Amino acid sequence: MSGKQPVTVIGLGPMGQAMAGTLLDHGHPVTVWNRTASRANALAARGALVARSAEEAVAAHELVVLSLTDYAAMYDVLEPASAALAGRVLVNLGSDTPERTRAGARWAAERGAVLLSGGVTVPPSGIGKPESSTFYSGPRAAFEAHRTTLGVLTGTDYRGEDPGLAALHYQIGMVMFWTSMLAYWQALALGRANGLTAADVLPHAVGTMTSMPGFLRFYAERVDAGHHAGDVDRLAMGLASAEHVLHTNADAGVDTTLPETVVALFRRGMAAGHAADSFSSLVELLTGPTA
Repeated sequence: MSGKQPVTVIGLGPMGQAMAGTLLDHGHPVTVWNRTASRANALAARGALVARSAEEAVAAHELVVLSLTDYAAMYDVLEPASAALAGRVLVNLGSDTPERTRAGARWAAERGAVLLSGGVTVPPSGIGKPESSTFYSGPRAAFEAHRTTLGVLTGTDYRGEDPGLAALHYQIGMVMFWTSMLAYWQALALGRANGLTAADVLPHAVGTMTSMPGFLRFYAERVDAGHHAGDVDRLAMGLASAEHVLHTNADAGVDTTLPETVVALFRRGMAAGHAADSFSSLVELLTGPTA
């Protein structure tokens, strides 16, 4: 016996494969299950036990790590295994919304299980690396009981008892990641249209991104204070700049969907009376009246 906590891993896509493999590397007994059974073959060769059904996989161990697409997938997989859920700690590391995560926690509780939600901030290649991190939320007692085992996968960043908090923090990161990467694709397209390669654009792109933390810190304090005075920048000037970006892309024959969206937001801020305010006032516009 290894003395390490046994773990069930359900869902053997690239992330689930990486998690199960890392747990095996650290001496944890691992039981796995996947709807496409062949995905378990390589893990079985490394010592994982392959369950014949999701119910058998859930029944095998107290700690059950789920690497599934979303909560709809969790219901599809675990509803037939409901009889085995009582007493289990489900660690759902799939992506979904905070509200769907809270609903998933209630669903688990109705069946006698505890749900810990997680938001993994790295791709499969980051699993097993101490510098990687995963957001967790849900009952603290369950998290503390399994912190050491979960820490084998990545660093653990516990955010609170509300099961939706891990999903919220994960989605905040995704908002920034996807829009930032789209901005990079836009920059590469604009460069390409003007004879530049991605390698040509890269140093300037890295320099721009490297400057961002200073802006984030500066505006965070002002936004929390509700301070949007146009003493440093003005929305009207920001609109002029955003329109120049739009026209530059249009002149180059590059798709303008993204810069048009940016300009539209600036114009909405202007229409709301923020022309002389900082462009940070767009936060209030985006927050909306019902938040």
